Amino acid sequence: MKTLAISSLAGLISAQAAPYAQCGGSGYAGSTTCVSGWACQHQNDWFSQCLASSGGSTTTLLTTTTKSTTTTKSTATSASGTGFPTTNGLDFEIGGKKSYFAGSNSYWIGFLTNNDDVDLVLDHMDESGLRILRVWGFNDVNTVPSSGTVYYQLLKDGTATINTGADGLQRLDYVVASAEARNVKLIINFVNNWSDYGGMAAYVTAFGGSQTSWYTNAAAQTAYRAYIKAIVSRYIDSPAVFAWELANEPRCKGCDTSVLYNWIQSTSAYIKSLDSKHMVAIGDEGFGLDTGSDGSYPYSYDEGLNFTMNLGIDTIDFATFHLYPSSWGTTNDWGNGWVKSHGAACVAAGKPCLFEEYGVTSDHCAIEAPWQKTALDTTGIAADLYWQYGDTLSSGKSADDGNTFYYGTSEFTCLVTDHVAAIDS
Repeated sequence: MKTLAISSLAGLISAQAAPYAQCGGSGYAGSTTCVSGWACQHQNDWFSQCLASSGGSTTTLLTTTTKSTTTTKSTATSASGTGFPTTNGLDFEIGGKKSYFAGSNSYWIGFLTNNDDVDLVLDHMDESGLRILRVWGFNDVNTVPSSGTVYYQLLKDGTATINTGADGLQRLDYVVASAEARNVKLIINFVNNWSDYGGMAAYVTAFGGSQTSWYTNAAAQTAYRAYIKAIVSRYIDSPAVFAWELANEPRCKGCDTSVLYNWIQSTSAYIKSLDSKHMVAIGDEGFGLDTGSDGSYPYSYDEGLNFTMNLGIDTIDFATFHLYPSSWGTTNDWGNGWVKSHGAACVAAGKPCLFEEYGVTSDHCAIEAPWQKTALDTTGIAADLYWQYGDTLSSGKSADDGNTFYYGTSEFTCLVTDHVAAIDS
């Protein structure tokens, strides 16, 4: 596996850059020569990109449009004087405070249609000391859903239509505005590896190709970047944004690790070219790790990821990793070593690790509390976000995927109240 990593890196450095790929910029070490018919064009100090050269052969791209709807933008206050979350060595810093932070995930909060429900969730998080919330910044569909159903983007017949209406991004606007009024920071993700809420599969339906070719499909990547630009520009001045995230659990099964490396490098540089204020992360599960490897599936390169190599990309600010032993064929105790291995890799890279997702379907306290303690005690781990947050809304309990535990329960006490107290001590 180590040989694969070295050969992959050598291959991507020597190869010509693909259409729309990065070909230059601060810290960039890849090819500065584009394939035939494409020229490397300077965009800014962070990013140069292979674009169709005049007179050369080109790929016909399909238009990305925006839904004609009155848009109410987030009531974001000026970032001036408020500061943005950042890294500080192997730690995170929020509001000028360098610390270990606790948080959670809520994929559904941006799909709520009741503002009071959004405020309730963020009030409870703020009061409990949960400082970081990871949310879905995507909700892609291939057909327009029934009235009142929230969706963010329609991908259909080679076109992308961004929904900026009351049943679209205005719902995410409210989440950002509500977070700004509280001491909660948001990680906003741009696409899903899984088909839940559209994901890469929705792009494949609209633009062709396959799940693995999505990362190099010119039309799909053009639509994806247009969506990134729409989201980033919408909240570029918001101090409530903790970080932008390329994807939820990106994988490219059976691919050479250079495929995801090139996509991560190019996309993160593109985001930095739009917004130098906020941090950028991958959103991956932490697969493909030599450090502490026991040869099990999560440590392998089978899903096309090389954790160490990807973390070395200059435009990636911190690492992410997840933990689901029951899905990966490992034991719960195995998870403690997984946490420690990533901490060691982050120390070596000089960047903090975010223990971004972890969960089980039963015995939450008995299983997850030891993982939290290991994370808190491990140098290189800067924060953890459990999967996932649950609360009682106006319509009843929020979504329960089996891993959820709810505000106000004994599980919440042991895994949030007690954990935050341990952090504060």
